[in-house]
Amino acid sequence: MKMKPKLIQAHQLSRIYHLGDTQVVGLERIDLAVDEGELLVIKGDSGSGKSTLLSLLAGLDTPSSGALMVAGHDLARSSAASLTLFRRQVVGMVFQAFNLLPTLNVLENICLPALLARTPFAAARDKARRLAERFHLARRLAHRPHQLSGGEMQRTAIARALINDPAIILADEPTGNLDSENGGNVISLLAALNRDLGTTILIATHSTIADTVALRQIHLRDGRIKEAPWAP
Repeated sequence: MKMKPKLIQAHQLSRIYHLGDTQVVGLERIDLAVDEGELLVIKGDSGSGKSTLLSLLAGLDTPSSGALMVAGHDLARSSAASLTLFRRQVVGMVFQAFNLLPTLNVLENICLPALLARTPFAAARDKARRLAERFHLARRLAHRPHQLSGGEMQRTAIARALINDPAIILADEPTGNLDSENGGNVISLLAALNRDLGTTILIATHSTIADTVALRQIHLRDGRIKEAPWAP
């Protein structure tokens, strides 16, 4: 029986930053394979390489060396235009700082990636409203980010990440700016998306908040995977 290819496959993946005459290691020769439908938690302290790894997986950065295949896309050899399409079609990003546009309301923030992908406005608006309903934001559609709580801002960011039906959600410290209750709610939402929709989700965090929902964990230290994969 032919084995199904991995959704994410990294081999000897490295990212080295050059600051003048100094080299800073973001990632150093890591190997990683992720199956479709996994919920993988990437643990590590600040500076361990978590954000660097997610940036590479999102096509926001390019490797210094090694191979990186994500959903059939060769990210180590893609052009800038190909990476732009990849980011619009394959991955959704959730950030610690929410990254909502302050001049847009909730509905407009959720719609934005779909409109950039040239989805007709009416279809984008209807999809955004359905997502807002799912994430208990239906009464906040006309509000701008400064009028929302931290939990509402992050739920808006998750809805925005889902608007183009991505194969993968990459969440970089998604609870870092939230209190424990709202942080737990966000993790529960991500776990429900994985469980109910089969969305592949990678959560990078230094905390233990996502440990109970992880199907697998890896631990990064100094740009390397230091511990074997873990499962509950």
